Formats: sequence, structure tokens, C-alpha cells
Amino acid sequence: MLYFVKTPSWLQRLFPRRIWEMNPLEKKIYLSFDDGPHPEHTGFVLDELKKYNAFATFFCIGNNVRQYPEMFKRIIEEGHAIGNHTQNHMDWKKASDRDYINDVAEAANYINSCLFRPPYGRLSRFREKLLSGMNPPYRIIMWTVLSGDFDPSLSKQSCFENILFKAGSGSIVVFHDSEKAADKMRFALPKMLQSFSAKGFSFAKIEEVSG
Repeated sequence: MLYFVKTPSWLQRLFPRRIWEMNPLEKKIYLSFDDGPHPEHTGFVLDELKKYNAFATFFCIGNNVRQYPEMFKRIIEEGHAIGNHTQNHMDWKKASDRDYINDVAEAANYINSCLFRPPYGRLSRFREKLLSGMNPPYRIIMWTVLSGDFDPSLSKQSCFENILFKAGSGSIVVFHDSEKAADKMRFALPKMLQSFSAKGFSFAKIEEVSG
């Protein structure tokens, strides 16, 4: 499985309209969680965040919000941000442009947010233009560091170390509150929160109008 743990600067420059990191002058890390909500794993995440007065951004799948509305409600009530991650985690390679945008629009019936993260991090320039031209326009949120919790070849300790050695001030970090990633996420997240808190970092959500 090939991917960049830390997004290289040349890739960020190729897509300058997308948000890859936040203010590097502030000692804050922007945790994000993809593919939820999940009836168990999202609850674990929320409990861990609460221990550190930490806030995060949850990029949710519309179909999961439909199935688990109480967990989605809890995310919002506890002060976290939400974002659109499509209705069905649509395969970007197989979907037509129309089907893709319709899937985002369907998810918007459940997820009231102008933040959008494309599944698999793949989004054509044309689809980016369509999303940016919607009313209201979507802000495309990417990431600085991938934990790799989705990678079956990666150890739990390596998942933690990906963040420990690559994240810093202003980093947008990706975990997944999903069944597939649960084992590694449940190991790495508490250690990450403890380690960076000890270094004086705080954990912030991505605001819809900031950046």
C-alpha cells in the first residue's frame, strides 16, 4: 500500500485551493476522523478527546449518520466540528462526475457543513471546481499527516510513530473511527494525545470559515 505519511510540499503546491495544514505558528494539532460515525469506535474517540479537553473534526459518511444519529448528535453536542465525506464513500474511479456530486449532495441532507474531505483523498480538479462553486461553497480539507491506521501491513506502534515524528504545529492529522482501523486507532490515539499534551500542544477543530 503506497501513500505519503506526510504530504510533500510539491503535492500541496499542485492543489493550492485545498487546505493541507492550519496555522503553523500556533501550537495546535488538528485531529480529524474519517468514515464514522460508528456506534462503538466513535464513542471511544469522544471519550479519549474529553480526557484532554481536545477538539477534532469528524468527516462523516452520510449513510452512517443515517444509521447512527445519536452518535452523530453526540459529536456535535460535545463541541466538535463535522464535515461531509460523501453519502456512500463512493469509489472515485468508478463514479461519474454527476453521480459523485449527487452523492455529496445526498450526504448534505444529513451533514450540515461546508467542510468536505474526498474519500481516499482523490478528487479531480473538475470535481473540486464543482464543489467550490456550490452554494454555499465547500472547503476541501486534506491533511498534513496520515496515521496509517487503515493499513493492514502497519503495526500499531508504527501508526503512533507516524504521528509522533511527523506532526507538528498546524498539522491536520487523520485517523479513522471505523471497524477496519479500530485496532490501530485505539492504540495510537491515546498515546498521541498524551505525548503531544505533555509537549504543550492543544487540539483544535477546523472551523468552517477559518484557515
